[in-house]
Amino acid sequence: MLNIHTLTLGTYGTNCYIVNDSASKTCCVIDPGYTPEKILDEVNALGLTVEAILLTHGHFDHVGGVKEIAAETGCDVYLCADELTMPPQMTAGPLYYTKTYDEGDTLHLAGLTISVIRTPGHTPGSVCLLIDDAMFSGDTLFAGSCGRTDLPCGDSRAMRDSLRRLAALSENYRVCPGHGPSSTLNREKQTNPYL
Repeated sequence: MLNIHTLTLGTYGTNCYIVNDSASKTCCVIDPGYTPEKILDEVNALGLTVEAILLTHGHFDHVGGVKEIAAETGCDVYLCADELTMPPQMTAGPLYYTKTYDEGDTLHLAGLTISVIRTPGHTPGSVCLLIDDAMFSGDTLFAGSCGRTDLPCGDSRAMRDSLRRLAALSENYRVCPGHGPSSTLNREKQTNPYL
């Protein structure tokens, strides 16, 4: 069974997710944007070990804790390679990663099966991660809204295509966004003007 522990961190209220299967003692950390010590304290309190960091995109408010957590745990860091095209002011310097993932990839980590969907628009290499009945949508889809496209490397046409793709998914995923409250995909299809 999928366990999701949410920490809302930093000035921008970035949602960081600690996810694992209930039978596993390892976990994945999704978008550790700030205060790596707080994230590691939570991981330790849960009795878990970090197996990997998964990044939905490379903006500074989603990657700020990556280096410290990777140094402390020796875990892999996954990122879509297209994020490396962004200017350093958007990523707070060179992005740290050890492995890349892309459309259609399936990862088996922390007892979970993780499917990668490319959803560019907010950034060139934004992804959504599907795990069991949950979608970790980064800054592509929010409750009632979607991510900005007016920042460097944003693309409003690509965002429209990505949102159209999410709207075409048949399963009613729990939507776990990069900022703000969670939702469900069916609710967003019915009420989100961008979807």
